[in-house]
Amino acid sequence: MNLFAYPAYQAIADLMLPARHGAALINHSLNAWPAFSETPHGRSLRASCELIALAGLTHQRPPFGLDSVEVDGKPVRIVEEVAAHTPFCSLLHFRKDKAISPAQPRVLVIAPMSGHFATLLRGTVKTMLAEHDVYITDWHNPRDIPLSQGRFGFSEFVQHIIDFTEAIGPGTHLLAVCQPTVAALAAVSLMAADDHPAQPASMTLMAGPLDTRINPTKVNALAKSKPIEWFERNLISAVPVGFAGAHRRVYPGFVQLSAFMAMNLGRHLDSFETMHNERAKGDPAKAETIRVFYEEYFATMDLTADFYLETVETVFQQHALPLHELEVGGRLIEPSKIRRTALLTVEGEKDDICAVGQTLAAQDMCDKLRPYLKTHHVQTGVGHYGVFNGHRWERHIYPRVRAVIYDNEPRAVLVGSRARAIRPVPVAAAPIAAPAASAVTANATVNASSDSKGEALTPPHSNAA
Repeated sequence: MNLFAYPAYQAIADLMLPARHGAALINHSLNAWPAFSETPHGRSLRASCELIALAGLTHQRPPFGLDSVEVDGKPVRIVEEVAAHTPFCSLLHFRKDKAISPAQPRVLVIAPMSGHFATLLRGTVKTMLAEHDVYITDWHNPRDIPLSQGRFGFSEFVQHIIDFTEAIGPGTHLLAVCQPTVAALAAVSLMAADDHPAQPASMTLMAGPLDTRINPTKVNALAKSKPIEWFERNLISAVPVGFAGAHRRVYPGFVQLSAFMAMNLGRHLDSFETMHNERAKGDPAKAETIRVFYEEYFATMDLTADFYLETVETVFQQHALPLHELEVGGRLIEPSKIRRTALLTVEGEKDDICAVGQTLAAQDMCDKLRPYLKTHHVQTGVGHYGVFNGHRWERHIYPRVRAVIYDNEPRAVLVGSRARAIRPVPVAAAPIAAPAASAVTANATVNASSDSKGEALTPPHSNAA
């Protein structure tokens, strides 16, 4: 374990705090002095102060800011409620303050525990709210969780999904993004094996590492380049004193963020330069877009060491799930037990984190599921984040997610009047390099798009995750 990494980071962050607060104070002062703030020198000073104020991480979840939604053309207020709670996670319910008739499908969005908060999926939730009753796993920052609350590893993650699904009730639909697709499939497999009465009606697995032997990415190669002992020795640190979770072993969020930024450092530096220049020349709209992006991007949370190391070892190094060797709580995970839960897998053509074919592998694992309950979709022109955020998520991917949910909703429901119909697309099956999952037997679709730029939640000048 690296004993010095976290304390050193925290010391630097504390030293930077007065400068960041001072820069923010100058910016507020400029608001009260428009005669100077609108001059070239004033705009340049504001732009510089904005960069300094932004140069640091926050470890608190930003607000979702989803106050209302239009349902059939009428605004409906949204109330955030905690439907269930554990020391490590809250089940957050975006409740509509007026009854919708007929009742909308209940959807549990399983957010990744990957260095960012659940607000990373704000756009996903916002799109789904109009036509679904949405819940989300709001993971807590481990540095705020006392050691007395015990461990949190991969098995505990899976159990949270089972418990939250049960709390919402039978007929719930699951939607997992990226990393938790493995845990979601494991949870549904266990519920199917137990003939659990709250087995999900459907599960949507989006851009997840179900089988990273298929088209391995740089991220996958890095995970296999070192033994698990190296990761524990170099990347695990302890929460410093002064926090509720002091001495808890974690994979720090700042380490994860540093790794992500290092992959596209030039792109991030270009974004900061653009933000400064646009603000200095008096074009605040573009600068504000970049600032808002990085405010969210720099909100980081730690991962417990147990969860991080177990995920790296079982998912990325041992490939335990596709090799039928994954165990949770001493029980073997058998996706072939799933017979009632409809499956939709979604991938992005340009995903350089979870490549095409890795999520599709779930279709072969669920080999006892009837073909009409299986659907696969590859979205052209999008990277990793574009699968669940941005205009192509809203226009092309979400209608297919909605269709699978409504087609498998146990209760009789009506699609909203503003819902867009999905035109049939010819089946397209393309072989994937071994050891690839075979093509889905039914409903495989590829949605063409001529625009190949990146999606939301990538740096504003990028076209990849």
